[in-house]
Amino acid sequence: MTVAFVLGGGGVRGAVHVGMLQALFEARVRPELVVGTSIGAINGAAVAAEPSVAVVDRLVDAWSSTTATEVYGEAWYRQLGRLARSHTHLYDPAALRRLIAGTLGEHATFEDLEVPLVVAAASIERASEHWFDSGPLVEAVLASASVPGALPPTEIGGEHFVDGGMVNSIPLGEAVRRGATTVYVLQVGRVEEPLTVPTKPSDVARVSFEIARRHRFFRELEDARSVATVHVLPSGGSLPGDEKVGAFRRLDATRRRIEQSYVAARGYLDGLGDGLGDRPGPGDRAPRPGAAS
Repeated sequence: MTVAFVLGGGGVRGAVHVGMLQALFEARVRPELVVGTSIGAINGAAVAAEPSVAVVDRLVDAWSSTTATEVYGEAWYRQLGRLARSHTHLYDPAALRRLIAGTLGEHATFEDLEVPLVVAAASIERASEHWFDSGPLVEAVLASASVPGALPPTEIGGEHFVDGGMVNSIPLGEAVRRGATTVYVLQVGRVEEPLTVPTKPSDVARVSFEIARRHRFFRELEDARSVATVHVLPSGGSLPGDEKVGAFRRLDATRRRIEQSYVAARGYLDGLGDGLGDRPGPGDRAPRPGAAS
């Protein structure tokens, strides 16, 4: 049996991964493969480097750091100035790169990780998804998280990459293709939310993107369940304001997201029976005070 963790994209809503990971490790579920996209690539890389409950504190520190607030924290006039100069993006990718390097190590490689990691990015030149699974880690993860319009494409080997969520937001199919027989999907909650007919311009792009993203995931989910056991962990629900255009910058709700997702995921795992998630194992503990409690 090969156990895989699949971590989907979703910007700041990816904080829910931290609560889900704590619930999984407390239930003695350890990955043998990690597949991630965008924020899922960042969190997933940390898990692949340290596949134990100890990674929860490491991720909480990263999410709570000043570097995290700097990723999308520039003043509006600086954003407009950068857009005027670049004509393509609003933010400096240096802060995100520092966050990734600070979490993983500046010179980390895929080969340094405790368990195999695969991250998705979208190639501009080939107009297709690309899977990074070897070589330097920081640039590959940055490529997976390079949100179009917010950040510039990441150049690797003469090729330019943007956010993996453009081609594969929840990369379940890739985990199965690489041999996973039991998969835990850590999604950020969007696939749980009903879609409605757009009523204003900002809704049109959001709903259209959600249709494209969810269509692929639900198709892969149906296919995967014919050859593997798939658990889609609940996120604990959205928060007020998540539907707004600027919600991708909201780090103020991080602690609440972690808490809600921990409770929801723990309840789901407890409900699986066979002792899964019934009690913490050695070294496991209750949610970290001030973070997941």
